[in-house]
Amino acid sequence: MTRTPTDAPATAGDFGAAPEAATAAAVRPPTIPAPAGPPAQPSAPPPAARPRHSRLRALDGLRLVAALMVAAYHYGGRDGEVTRAWGSSPRHQFPALHSYFAYGCLGVQIFFVISGFVICMSGWGRPLRSFFASRASRLLPAYWVAVVLVTAVFALPVVAYKTVSPSDALVNLTMLQQPLGADRVLGVCWTLWCEIRFYALFALCIVLPGANRRRVILFCAGWTLASAIAQGAKMPLLDIVLMPEYTPYFVGGIGLYLVHRDRRDAYAWGIVAVSWLIGQHYAVQRLWHAPHAPGFSYRSATGIILVVTLGFVAVAVIALGLLHRADWRWLTVAGALTYPFYLVHEHLGWVVIETLHRRLGVPSYGTFLLTVLAMLTLAWLMNRYVEEWLTPRLRTALNRSRARQ
Repeated sequence: MTRTPTDAPATAGDFGAAPEAATAAAVRPPTIPAPAGPPAQPSAPPPAARPRHSRLRALDGLRLVAALMVAAYHYGGRDGEVTRAWGSSPRHQFPALHSYFAYGCLGVQIFFVISGFVICMSGWGRPLRSFFASRASRLLPAYWVAVVLVTAVFALPVVAYKTVSPSDALVNLTMLQQPLGADRVLGVCWTLWCEIRFYALFALCIVLPGANRRRVILFCAGWTLASAIAQGAKMPLLDIVLMPEYTPYFVGGIGLYLVHRDRRDAYAWGIVAVSWLIGQHYAVQRLWHAPHAPGFSYRSATGIILVVTLGFVAVAVIALGLLHRADWRWLTVAGALTYPFYLVHEHLGWVVIETLHRRLGVPSYGTFLLTVLAMLTLAWLMNRYVEEWLTPRLRTALNRSRARQ
């Protein structure tokens, strides 16, 4: 914790000498100077304090793990368009692992917990215009490129996957295609629609009035209660605004950031506990089904609860500082690749899988690994030549424009 001026010891340079000390100095008898000796050697400077890292690099690594979980689900944990890419159901391609890959969809819930933590951390003490500029410049550049890239690739005659209409492709550039009823270019963009609504709620309730512990706790409690009411009321408008199915993950992440600030905060731990209890309920309710033959793979309720729990625990371990030694630079690189990888891996992955497996005859597991590597390489290119170039320029432009108003 950074020491405030009131925590520092009082010195004459800070506050001036006290009157009693000045009087004692006036009546003190003179002292006999000691014999001159060899000059004192200058003392060695105190060791510099180790800088406190504001970036939690372990969190970057966890983000990539969540993205790889989602990729495993899209490539080998479900039927659908990926079946066309493989030429048969992934259950036949990965007989030993497809049922484990099916749990990869829960990487989204882990993403939302991380998002609650990160947005609370980045929005604390930041003005609204800066918060808006930061979020827009972070999301839009890679997203725009991903929409254009997937649309262009799917429009190629040699690609057998359906592309959206030009009008819907243009609407997708706004990130509002889902509420507007347009076809989606990116299958994963529904999660971005959840993120946008979370940003809006957090900006209006926390960033705009100014973040503090009391306000954040009230926000978490109020959003959780309102989401429960909305779930019971079954009103579409409330569901759109409050998204009760995903509230506990965002709120749980916010609670974990409060734990990061003060691990003894009982209210923060209470927020995390309630969010976990509700979150596992929604996950089981949505993803569990009774075993039956036509089902692709069977996710047990215990397995779903375990994955959700591990997600909360992983963020909690980072929040408590137990992984502070995981300060490797490559984790920052992993975090930078996560977002563009998440955007492009599904649809472009189908094209790569079909090319490698069906046309070149690469075995299933080799195709899986090579496809992941190809998408990570593309993500690196997007980060290097799009995000690193456009993100700071867009952020500066938005901050400058808002400042002029």
